[in-house]
Amino acid sequence: MGQRPFFNLNSGGVGGPGGEGHCQGTGGNGGTGEGPIQHHRSKNSTVINFNCISAKGFTVFYMIAIVIGIIAYTVRYLDFARSLTDSQRQISSFPVSQVNQIASNCPPPSRIFHGRQNILDKMHKYFSQNQMQQCIFLLYGVGGAGKTQIARMFIQASSRFSDRFYIDASTQDTIDAGMKNIALNKAGNTSQDALDWLHGNHDQWLLFFDNADDPDIDLNPFLPQCDHGNIIITSRNPGLRFYAGSDARVSDMEETDAVKLLLACASQEVTPRNKEMATEIVQELSYLPLAIVQAGAFIAESGALNTYLRLYRQNRKQLLGKKPAQSHDGYGRTVHTTWQMSFDNLSELAQTFLQLCSFLHNQGISEKIFSQASVYEFSANSPSKEELQKPVEFLSQYLGPFGDWDSLRFTEVTSQLQAYSLIEFNTVTGLFSIHPLVHSWSQSTLTDPEMYHYSMVAIVGMAITAISPKTDMQLVRQLVPHIDALRKGQTPMTPDFNLQYSSIYYYAGRYNKSVELESIYLEKLRGWLGEDHSHTLKVMGNLASTYSLMGQFKRAEELAAVVLKKKQDILGETHLDTLHAMGNLAWIYRKIGRLNKAEELEDVALKRLQHIVGVDCVNTLLPMVNQAFICGQLGQDDYTVIFLGGNILSGNNQCTDFGIEFTAVIAEKFVTCLPLIIESVATYCKLSQFKRAEGFEEVFFKKQPSVDEDHPDTLHAMANLAVACSKLGQFKQAEELEVDVFKMQQDTLGKDHPDTLLAMENLAWTYQKSHQLSKAVELRAMVLKNLRNIYGEDHLDTLLAMANLALTYSELGQFEQAEALELVVLKKRQEILGEDHPDTLVAMENLAWTYQIFGQLSKTEELETVVLKQRQDTLGEDHPDTLLAMANLAVTYSKLGQFKQAEVLEDVVLQKRQDILGEDHPDTLISMQNLAATYNGLGKFKEAEALRNAVLKKQHRFLFVM
Repeated sequence: MGQRPFFNLNSGGVGGPGGEGHCQGTGGNGGTGEGPIQHHRSKNSTVINFNCISAKGFTVFYMIAIVIGIIAYTVRYLDFARSLTDSQRQISSFPVSQVNQIASNCPPPSRIFHGRQNILDKMHKYFSQNQMQQCIFLLYGVGGAGKTQIARMFIQASSRFSDRFYIDASTQDTIDAGMKNIALNKAGNTSQDALDWLHGNHDQWLLFFDNADDPDIDLNPFLPQCDHGNIIITSRNPGLRFYAGSDARVSDMEETDAVKLLLACASQEVTPRNKEMATEIVQELSYLPLAIVQAGAFIAESGALNTYLRLYRQNRKQLLGKKPAQSHDGYGRTVHTTWQMSFDNLSELAQTFLQLCSFLHNQGISEKIFSQASVYEFSANSPSKEELQKPVEFLSQYLGPFGDWDSLRFTEVTSQLQAYSLIEFNTVTGLFSIHPLVHSWSQSTLTDPEMYHYSMVAIVGMAITAISPKTDMQLVRQLVPHIDALRKGQTPMTPDFNLQYSSIYYYAGRYNKSVELESIYLEKLRGWLGEDHSHTLKVMGNLASTYSLMGQFKRAEELAAVVLKKKQDILGETHLDTLHAMGNLAWIYRKIGRLNKAEELEDVALKRLQHIVGVDCVNTLLPMVNQAFICGQLGQDDYTVIFLGGNILSGNNQCTDFGIEFTAVIAEKFVTCLPLIIESVATYCKLSQFKRAEGFEEVFFKKQPSVDEDHPDTLHAMANLAVACSKLGQFKQAEELEVDVFKMQQDTLGKDHPDTLLAMENLAWTYQKSHQLSKAVELRAMVLKNLRNIYGEDHLDTLLAMANLALTYSELGQFEQAEALELVVLKKRQEILGEDHPDTLVAMENLAWTYQIFGQLSKTEELETVVLKQRQDTLGEDHPDTLLAMANLAVTYSKLGQFKQAEVLEDVVLQKRQDILGEDHPDTLISMQNLAATYNGLGKFKEAEALRNAVLKKQHRFLFVM
């Protein structure tokens, strides 16, 4: 082997890019063209000892050395030039801009970089703690999120890396060219030479793959297969986490950082007013860095900070697609062109999916929406096949060979979108989301947005027909924001799925929106089928029920009366549908306090029903219970309906026992009627007829073994019986029953089923009544947590659970917790149901009661005054709820020492209860006691004693009769 030359020269790389422009945009100087020249002594080189040579010898030797050096350098240069020519030949096919990127070292970050400290800290920690192994860190996220800038800032701030190599990873060719550039810098001229050098070099080198967005590119061949070195990858593709030891999802900026970035880009002073305007702008731009930089550049050019928001809302597409004249970082793409490049790489099916989803809410997109829609069945009242042709064609592309839903196909399509971060998938919830700006941009790619909106309206409507909103509350909750999004500016919607959408709003407790869509559908039915069609009348009846739930009883009464009148005219007085309509109107009368009118209707319905079906019809029992309930409200404690042999018998002492026994026999025959029997127990409790209630209880336990123990209706009946036991003060029996019900419900239905949660709430109520408050709080907290997870924060059942927990906190003396919850309940009910809804007023009463317990009587008075006024306006002066509100306010006046005002109200309450409920009703007796206490406060001791004696006499007579 010949002797190697002494001079071991490593040539420089290709020149770096021009320096960053100044604020005015003047470019800096170009790179020098010098790479890192390193002088290495070859392992086999000969070291010449100059001290051993004479002057003449040195001159000769020196000349020989120069000649040898020149020859060696020439050979070396020719080899290098040849390899450089080959490399240039390979690179020449790229545009000039790409050549510069391929050849350059890592550019610095933008001069206006702000924020992202949490990601930078994570990167510093990862690379510093893992120096004995190869470290790969992935920055991934939607285009325009600032991934490259974060990587550049990290690299600039890190001094630990011996070499830093930048590679444009946007295509296979640019990656290969970048690797060759490393080889030219270090050893050789191919990508493999670069990998070999990196593999053999154990220094802390850094390899930066920027914009590795194409999911079809296999990055693995370009990653050094060794246990050392450092690699940073930026990509829109979260799938590259496969290679990474650590990663960070780059999304929206923090608001304070976004505001600083905007003002810096816009060359605006940081004043309170400018910060306020900038905050509104960055919120509108969803805190996306590239959008903020573009907005800042436009503002810098136009000076339009105070008008930008208005201009943006009017010209969203143009502004997000406008390339700034000046740039702080040389990035040549706008927000829209950035996403368009990704969009163009998608399959047609993936593009269509993204465009359809742009009409939904950007969060909570479920595969179930599409899979359920795919099983839609056409019916007489549904849109025609021609109307639904487009959505059916789209859904058909996700079906297997046998017409069933192909989840794998759906996953393949959504994976394409995830690969470019155009959508994101939450593995915990199983739901997809789209960045707000990507979401709105997707619609701008459409040439026929009306058709896509039409198709998405249809797909959601088709999905609703295939689910059971009553049981699938999780999907109901997910659908509400999507329906809201689809309805924007589109009321009424086409195709006509208004009734299906209305049902989702109904079960989600959004009654005002349900009514709006039901009303639209009703008007269409009147035009299609006429006023008298059975389907029209059914929808009209449903609308009346929804108005009742909203507390709009006047509208409910008007509709229910129309339904009844038309059914009487069309079907006759004795048709079952007519009697059902009669019962519905009676229920509304009961809610507005017209109890005599309700009783009259129920009595007519019951007699006609007896005549039609006889004793052996389950439907006969329902009007019985309704009428018994009315009697309970009226205080007619000698009138409880017992059905026997086709006759109505008054619940007098002679026939009560036989009536109870016979009713229990019917219950045994008709298992589904068991809950109705327990309602009779509740009625007896309300009438204070505890002996009769106990009679029902004993008969029920005697008959119960003949029914399956875990039958749903048996469990429901047991639950109702437990409530009755609690009302009787038999808390031990109630607790035993409710514990059994709870365990069986949990075993058969699961811990999150609504019936299981109801069983938990009933048990908590018994614990509270029996003063086991810590147990009650624990259970009610669990109920509230589960309902929040199932229904969401704003569902009416969730708010009811919240109110119940607040009452328990009040009894425990935990005022702050009770007040906090009750304020939330009140606020949300005001927003959802309205100021004058009965449930809103109950929430106000509960908060007032809490304030009263803790001595904040002025707040109590203020709230109770509002409640009384609202009930007087909506229910009238004589309604039981109005009288209750009046009685509560009177008690508060007494506690405040305002006895005269209390007396005025209590006189009214007593007089009206005597007229409506009777002299002996428990509520009437309570009014007498309250007035007696007020008389004491006024010094009217004789009047107070007379009232107390009258109460004692009535109670004594009542107990004796029992």
